[in-house]
Amino acid sequence: MAAVNADPAREQSRRRGMAAVFLALFALSHGLLWYAYYGHGAKPLIGDEQHYQATALSILTGGSWMQGSIWPPLQPLLLAATYRIFGVHVLAAQVLQGLLFIGCGVLLRDLWRQLGGGVRAANAATALFLLSPGIAAYAQWLWPEIPHLALLLAALCLLARAPAPGRGFAAGACIGLAILAKSLLAGFWPVFLLAFVRGHRPRFAWAAALAFAGGLALPTTPALLEGWHRHGRPMIADSSAYNLWIGLTDRWRSDYVEDMGGRTLPAFLASGETPAERNALYLDKARTLVERQGLLPTLAEQSGRQYFRLFSAKTPLVSQLPGPACAGHLSVYRTPPWLTRTLTLGNDLAHALILAAAALGVACWRRRPGRMMAIIAVFSAYQLALFLVLHVKARFLLPMLPFLCGFAGSFLTAWRAAPAGACPPQSHPAVAPAPSVAMVGSPLSLSPGRLGIGALLAALLLVLAFAGPLLDRSCAG
Repeated sequence: MAAVNADPAREQSRRRGMAAVFLALFALSHGLLWYAYYGHGAKPLIGDEQHYQATALSILTGGSWMQGSIWPPLQPLLLAATYRIFGVHVLAAQVLQGLLFIGCGVLLRDLWRQLGGGVRAANAATALFLLSPGIAAYAQWLWPEIPHLALLLAALCLLARAPAPGRGFAAGACIGLAILAKSLLAGFWPVFLLAFVRGHRPRFAWAAALAFAGGLALPTTPALLEGWHRHGRPMIADSSAYNLWIGLTDRWRSDYVEDMGGRTLPAFLASGETPAERNALYLDKARTLVERQGLLPTLAEQSGRQYFRLFSAKTPLVSQLPGPACAGHLSVYRTPPWLTRTLTLGNDLAHALILAAAALGVACWRRRPGRMMAIIAVFSAYQLALFLVLHVKARFLLPMLPFLCGFAGSFLTAWRAAPAGACPPQSHPAVAPAPSVAMVGSPLSLSPGRLGIGALLAALLLVLAFAGPLLDRSCAG
């Protein structure tokens, strides 16, 4: 067991040293990302970034704040507000999102402490999150991933505390705004009501729950009414049928190889006058395809492809770096070879560490999960179920990455604090082996069985992360 009465001066010196190392690595990694984006000419916007930018500029000149039925409205509204204040400069939006990204790290630290991970585990989780180049790069792009994640984490931090009407209203408003950023939570938000069931004799905090519903309705009601006015039914954004069809027909295991999204969108938008017509047509196409292939063969094919895309180490950062187009590299960054190799290596190492350590952390977690941990587990299962059939890109893993970092931080902290030689436990022929190694107050148990299960899960996640391009052989021939 680690020494209980450590020298306070030595402990303070250790903390200062670790903080200095973190700040140095943070400055280095982010400096390299900024240099990659602007050092050889600014990286052009790609994909949905172009839509969000164009819609924001249209809003500034009096255009509608909700354009189309595919994209939720918060990101262009946020960009338009930023440009109104600071001028039309992508850099202004990047600085704002950079602050939100740091805020995500602060919120993750607070949330993981509330969930019982401990201060050191929360610090380690935050460091893993903030130092990963593949995660940090999201703050420089105009996709809504970082605003959505900041709102989600803020809501979870509020819901993790004792129910109160004020906190419930603020959490509901955060979830409502998160739905306006990405539609992911549109079918999930009722699960958050479980956070208002508290006590050994469960009682429902009605006042706080009603305040939560009111906060949720505040930002979403105007969008629903505008959708009703424009499309004949209350809606914010609906791309489910479109993404279902792409998810069923895209055969590659990593992003941007013969990208089906860009190829399919024009035909989808031209297939009907209203969202209902387009969705009905593409749902019928998807139903026909599944009936022709068979349900079980379709699910087997999906499971052999979708999760490779979701957990892929070829993150949006790596996909945009220079490389062969046949392997899904967009080459929109104009980085020299040394920087391309450095960013790719940093991305791969951080991604592998988070996935492997998270798998071990999940397997070794011994503390009975509370309501918030159960909500996070259901949230992760909900996403995994959706992405079995819907179109997947590697960036869709981001909402789960803070929790993966949390479990990874807990495992790395417990592993470092465990007695030397105790993992796995040593035994004498005449003495029964110790069943586990668990630090006082730690939520983890480093027993051989748990470590074995964690190692298998880590191996599976690493295969999903790195084997997709090898199995695709998209550049063969």
